[in-house]
Order: sequence, then structure tokens, then C-alpha cells
Amino acid sequence: MSTENNGELKSSDALIELYEAMDDERKRSLCDFADFLYAKAEPVCKEIPVPQDVPRPPQESVVGAVKRLKTKYHMVESMTVFSAASALMTDHMVKGRDLVEVIDEMELLFEDAYEKLLQANGLQADGSQNDGAQDSQ
Repeated sequence: MSTENNGELKSSDALIELYEAMDDERKRSLCDFADFLYAKAEPVCKEIPVPQDVPRPPQESVVGAVKRLKTKYHMVESMTVFSAASALMTDHMVKGRDLVEVIDEMELLFEDAYEKLLQANGLQADGSQNDGAQDSQ
């Protein structure tokens, strides 16, 4: 394995590969160093894109809704909402739950996952920094 990188950042996969090749003592040292660097650094907020404007068609299947929502909220890790969306899809297909109701709930799942992503990165829905101050209106 080559450890030369010519000053370029290594990918996450390359770092994982290096980590997995280390003995436990070096892994602990690396983790300690990473903790040290993290504690000394200013927080880094990921830039979270605004959801794409993908309008809901008048006639949409549950599968179509999932595809549309994955396109609209591409920044959301789909596994965070996939199990809940799968349960809703099953409710519709197996239990006969109303199509519109299921799609409405799926939209809420994706919107909620997006809001949590913003909050986790210290952002508000409009993309501005969340300074933790409460509005006093």
C-alpha cells in the first residue's frame, strides 16, 4: 500500500484502509490525534444544498414518490428514511392504506430527515448559521 499522497487529501476509503492495516496501539494513537485536532479546530459545517424543486405529479405511485423524494432530497442519506418509507409502502400495498396518505407521510419523513441534517450541521432551513439564539418575539 502506498502512503504517498503528494500533498493531496486522501479519500475516506484510503484512510480506512490505512487504519485497518494498523495495529491496536497505532489505531489508538491515530484516534487520540484525531480527537486532538478536532478539539482544536473551529467547527466545520457541511454545505447542505437546498432540496430540488421536483413537483408532485397529480397521479403518482408509491414507488414513483420514493424516486421523486430521493431526487428532491438527494442530500439525505436514503437509509435514514428507507426503512420507514418501506413500512409505509408495505402498508399501502399489503394493507390497502390510502395512497395519498402514504405519500404525504413519506414527504414528511424526507422533510424531517432534511431538517435533522441541517440541525446536525448547525444550519437553519434558509441555509443560514444557527447561532443557538432563540427568537424573543
